Amino acid sequence: MKVHFRFSLASVILLLPTVFAQTGDQNDLPPAPSVSKQQSKQQRQPQTPPSQTPSTQTPSSQSPSSPATAEAQPAATPPAASEPSRADTAPPARTDAASSQQEETAATIRSTVNEVNVVFTVTDKHGRYVKDLKRGDFEVIDDSKPAREIRSFHNETDLPLQVGLLIDASNSVRDRFKFEQESAIEFLNQTVRPRYDRAFVVGFDVTPEVTQDFTDNTEALSRGVRALRPGGGTAMYDALYFACRDKLIKAQQNGTVRRAVILLSDGDDNQSHVTREEAIEMAQRAEVIIYTISTNVTGTRQRGDKILERIAEATGGRAFFPFQLGDVANAFTEIQAELRSQYALSYRPAELHSDGRYHTIEILAQNHKGLRVRSRRGYYAPK
Repeated sequence: MKVHFRFSLASVILLLPTVFAQTGDQNDLPPAPSVSKQQSKQQRQPQTPPSQTPSTQTPSSQSPSSPATAEAQPAATPPAASEPSRADTAPPARTDAASSQQEETAATIRSTVNEVNVVFTVTDKHGRYVKDLKRGDFEVIDDSKPAREIRSFHNETDLPLQVGLLIDASNSVRDRFKFEQESAIEFLNQTVRPRYDRAFVVGFDVTPEVTQDFTDNTEALSRGVRALRPGGGTAMYDALYFACRDKLIKAQQNGTVRRAVILLSDGDDNQSHVTREEAIEMAQRAEVIIYTISTNVTGTRQRGDKILERIAEATGGRAFFPFQLGDVANAFTEIQAELRSQYALSYRPAELHSDGRYHTIEILAQNHKGLRVRSRRGYYAPK
């Protein structure tokens, strides 16, 4: 018995590092501040005696990337599989040892980051793509200061694509839903190249639903689009946040890829837990370009159209407003052409501190009149 007890105790000691390692490998991405604030309020215990210390609340001003935000969240009960956007609203609880080790590792990796990558599009005054410019034709302004150095420059007409197709499946788009499905399928068939590009399909009403995960199989993607059925409210911001955080950031990649989301919606959100700006921020952190296609058929710009335009412009994409059904297919054709007509560069800012602060980006085309450069508006420094 004595020998057996020693053997068991040794086994437990040997297993402890494995347990801590598995705990530390859990989802590391933090929730949006608005979600954290709601959960903190819901999990407050009114019966807690005054002598006990209440649970720490996350300040509403804290950045979603802050490690402190993740640390403050209590363990969440795993939701049903039909609600993927809720699956990661709170990360699992971690031990202090695993948390400290993970933060130290993250700090070591992020401290070496001193370059910013930007994908951008150049058009002339007629809206035609300009594809033959060189490195010397551009100047990068980072937080109102010229970049210290442009490290690399490429005419990226052939980069592998990682594309998320987000389709509003709420009641508000029922009238033209079938036509939009067929236009989306045609876009995927023309854009996704086998063994090179990958795409996934998400339909959303109150919650996002992945009807087809990442694949280069256009037939599987088509089935994913046709599986969508309209009905329910609209949680568009939640769907965007989910697609960027849980799909595109986590997607495996070999070398440089171009990440994009094509969003079909009327822009009217009435169910999301995250805000519009939190969804935009997550897209910027994931380096995702968002193209929006409005499903508004009134013939006039509505409030939702302005929201779609804000989302697209903040991420370096474009907003399309096809008031006629035939124009939906044309919008998809334009997006496909733009994805094959972009530039990519990396640069070193004049000042880059690991403070998590937002930096603005402006790319100027030098010595060329009438050219318009479109890129994401900024990025968040590592922290």
